[in-house]
Amino acid sequence: MTYPDRYICLSRNEFVHKNYKIVPIRFEDRSVIMKWRNEQMYHLRQNEPLTEMSQDEYFNGIVAGLFDRERPDQILFSYLENDNCIGYGGLVHMNWVDRNAEISFIMKTELENDDFHLHWSTYLKMIELLAFEELGLHKVYVYAFDLRPHLYEVLLESGYFFDAKLSGHCLFNERYIDVVIHSKLNYLE
Repeated sequence: MTYPDRYICLSRNEFVHKNYKIVPIRFEDRSVIMKWRNEQMYHLRQNEPLTEMSQDEYFNGIVAGLFDRERPDQILFSYLENDNCIGYGGLVHMNWVDRNAEISFIMKTELENDDFHLHWSTYLKMIELLAFEELGLHKVYVYAFDLRPHLYEVLLESGYFFDAKLSGHCLFNERYIDVVIHSKLNYLE
């Protein structure tokens, strides 16, 4: 099977900022993405570790089918530095009627400590081009377990506003934690 490399719903499939770019999610990146997701399960909506088999099934059964949909429910990208995959994410839970979507992003685990701010702010610049300029969405938002307050600093500096707190919304390590949502509106409309 030839894996797709373009979303038909997009006229532009690559977004660049300095040495970084996002490109339609690449099949070749599935194993490193699985590794990072398994290492970072604590802040993801993932209940059990992924396996090579489950990851291949997901890529072949779900992800490959997104490329030729006019209105997919998610659009996923590999996040590259000098053509090396160092993260991935996209627009998920897309609501085409209300023109909004959740932003998803994780980076290589080793980058989390020292380069978290750099990669989140860089990624946001590119995913906003996709969301607002390419797709004409009205709103994007980040849904986050209240476990990484340093994420909120990046979001606020990037023009996002505190939108909502869902108190005691998720069970984490035998205690209920909040979910915090930050949003950004399309001011190009």
